[in-house]
Amino acid sequence: MSDRLLAALVEVERHVGRLGWDQPARLFALVKTADLIAAEPHLAEQLKAAASDGFSSVEQETFRPGADLAEALAQIAWPPAVTGCVLSLERAFLPADAESELPDDLDQAAQIVAEHPDRLELRVVVGVTRDGLRHGVARVRDGEGELLGGSDLVPALADALAHTFE
Repeated sequence: MSDRLLAALVEVERHVGRLGWDQPARLFALVKTADLIAAEPHLAEQLKAAASDGFSSVEQETFRPGADLAEALAQIAWPPAVTGCVLSLERAFLPADAESELPDDLDQAAQIVAEHPDRLELRVVVGVTRDGLRHGVARVRDGEGELLGGSDLVPALADALAHTFE
């Protein structure tokens, strides 16, 4: 994991977090800040606080995954200037002992999870780079406010993001 990727993930999580909870999935391209300034000099003032050797995130405002996030990600291909990508999404999870109660029907299971008093709600921000780096951070809703993180935080999501570079 690189410090540049972690810094980009933290920046995206803070950006999304400023808008509160109950946000849709949001996709960001990562570009090298120095390349972005070279291509768009008028952004230099806005990006002056960013490390010139770091990444800048560019939200893909037209991204609307609908009901099938995996299918939406499978349709994405990035141009060479994009160095990485980041996805922010919110999910609810149950403790392991409560998962055995869930029915096989996905709609029913989702309803039970949404109403379960022991559910844990997270904002997960996962990023990958074209050269294979991956990392994720997560914030618990109504938690202490600290970010959890790891290179294998949501491996299936990191895999799906990595496939957008193939």
